[in-house]
Amino acid sequence: MTSENELFRAVDALLEQVAQNDLPPPAERRRLREAAGLSQAQIAAALDARREAVGNWELGKTEPRPPKRAAYARLLEGLAARFPAPHAEAPVAPAPEAFTSSSAVPPAPDPAQSPTAAATPSPAPAAAKPSSSPHPGATTATTKPVPAPAVCDERFANGPLGVLDGEGSLFCVGGLVLDCPAKTVPALVDWTLSEAQLGAPRLHPSGKDADPLIVLTAAAAQRLGLPLELEDRRELRLPEDHKVVKQLGRAKWQLTRRGFGPWARIYRPAERGRRQCVQLALLPWGALDTRSWGSTDQLEPADIAHVLGTYAARVITPRGSTAVCGLEVMTALRPPTRAVKDEASGSWVSGPLPGSLTEAVDPAPVEAPDEHPAAAALYPRGHQRTPAEVLDEEAYEWIRDPQLLSDAECERAFAVGIDVNTAFLAAANRLLVGLSGPVHVKAPAFDKKTPGSWLVDLSNIELDPRLPNPFTPHGTPPEGPAWYATPTVAYAQELIDTYRLPAQIRPLEAWIRTEASPYLDPWYKRLSEAYKATMADLGVTSDLSEEEFLAAMEQHKATDPALAAVLSAIKSTVKGGIGKLRERPKSIRHKFGERWPALERPTWRPDIRAAVISTARVNMHRKVLKTALATQHAPTPSGHLLLGRDALLPIALLSDCAVYLSDGPSPLDFLPHTADGKPAAGSFRLGVSPGMVKHEGTQELLWAVQMLDEGHNPARHIKGTDAALDGE
Repeated sequence: MTSENELFRAVDALLEQVAQNDLPPPAERRRLREAAGLSQAQIAAALDARREAVGNWELGKTEPRPPKRAAYARLLEGLAARFPAPHAEAPVAPAPEAFTSSSAVPPAPDPAQSPTAAATPSPAPAAAKPSSSPHPGATTATTKPVPAPAVCDERFANGPLGVLDGEGSLFCVGGLVLDCPAKTVPALVDWTLSEAQLGAPRLHPSGKDADPLIVLTAAAAQRLGLPLELEDRRELRLPEDHKVVKQLGRAKWQLTRRGFGPWARIYRPAERGRRQCVQLALLPWGALDTRSWGSTDQLEPADIAHVLGTYAARVITPRGSTAVCGLEVMTALRPPTRAVKDEASGSWVSGPLPGSLTEAVDPAPVEAPDEHPAAAALYPRGHQRTPAEVLDEEAYEWIRDPQLLSDAECERAFAVGIDVNTAFLAAANRLLVGLSGPVHVKAPAFDKKTPGSWLVDLSNIELDPRLPNPFTPHGTPPEGPAWYATPTVAYAQELIDTYRLPAQIRPLEAWIRTEASPYLDPWYKRLSEAYKATMADLGVTSDLSEEEFLAAMEQHKATDPALAAVLSAIKSTVKGGIGKLRERPKSIRHKFGERWPALERPTWRPDIRAAVISTARVNMHRKVLKTALATQHAPTPSGHLLLGRDALLPIALLSDCAVYLSDGPSPLDFLPHTADGKPAAGSFRLGVSPGMVKHEGTQELLWAVQMLDEGHNPARHIKGTDAALDGE
């Protein structure tokens, strides 16, 4: 005969199964706990649950499941009897929603209404299954909110990414924590695609939704059977016979050509228009490079999620190094293809998107690096190509001859460095670049609106010898005909026209591109907004006075280390993305003169990289010249560019940094201003926007002079460190 206790247990089990409305509202749950003076950790210990789970119950993100649900209901019932809610008390407000970014991405279009979206080459993944996953807008007291899209996409209700710890907790943006039951990599991928509701909507109607990113901590990697270090230090990937790789193969999952490395991309071919792809980032394998992300990989999982989530909301969901992300956001904002209607069949098919890079094209031989087949066919390995044989558009690395320092300059007390904010990003703004392949022409007339490479003699343009020459990276005058990108030649024409110099632009030949577009404009806009928004979060805004700006910059990185890491990553995304346009071969198996995988990308475009760097360099020279002209007392006579002895001139340039000698330690002690206190027109201007400058560092005069005498560049060390190692 069944005992009374057994009957009660059976009834309790039935009640647990049907109990759905036995819990008070989330806000009341929190009130009762706080009224009793209990912590979330105490309740979690009593219910054999995690503290994060109790927090989610109180926020209404998730609901407890049997058997914990009945026990939690009993606890709350007992607390309600002891601590009834006052009748006059106003209802507790729900948890605050995450704030909305001004640069929020648009929602993904409805495939049923948009033929463009319906015919996208890689359609969006299907909506996740209904689950008890929490709402992405709420935040906890320990995690700051991150920018969220203006309109929530239900498929990605839990944000773009999660950070997995060794106990199966997946920390997402906004303080959300999910329980991940997976104990193998294939199970993790399955769970992510079926239940996690992670991902992000596309940045362009013709683009692709961002696949979910799962970041694995060291403990999570061990839990999933992955080693803490990669034995293959050259290829940086697991061997093909590793058990995890075999598990993925048995489960019919595939890896990209880069294999299972720090950024592992796991996928299956799309089925019925549904993408099946998950990106993994392994922290113990160095997925987050310290040069770009600082010490982010050493943070707690919730803080890592905050850093990466902020970056994802403002730039793109990471899927590789910041250089990879820089390239990915280019194509996400200007996809290569769009949906077009086939007039013959009446169906929607994939076609090129106007204004985008739609197919891979080979560069002109002068634009190709030495190992490229186009250059290797003309010159043997080891041949040092001359300026008349190769396009050499690089950033400045110049120092002034110390013999050209004036007595007045040597009497100044300090060397002060100023640095252009995101110089390459500013250079990309409104820049016309070529879309099509190069066309060779002889003796063309120069057109500044035609992207290309030009063989022209600019050695006859004479400038003040104390100025860096704008036509070479080393700042010394060219010695004869050389190849230049369009922005460099356009600046030469500008100097000739503005100052009536006795020279003419007569190209001998050129490789031009007949189809042009401001391809990088969306890239510039998104990254510049990301940069300015992050700087604003760190207390540096565009409405500050110059004195306030300098003071804010002194402490902005200490304001919030997590946001400082986001800022570093954004700046690395800019530089790395431009560098990726001319990615060199990486494999140790590459042979000189053979093609390598990057050449098959539409975005492998060394000519675009050259145009951006050329623009950044001439922008720097233009500001140097305008600053000099604004500080000399006598005007420069027409017909030459010899400046007065009192003109303010730099002693060193390194990429986006310029070093000046000054009577005082601040940029305000030497930068020119008008009578009403405004920066002189065209000169360097302090401020937060891309293209404006900040204080880079200050050293004593004798230090700078000694650097020059020894042939070293003061701009590299003006901060007291090596700028190259600092990523500047």
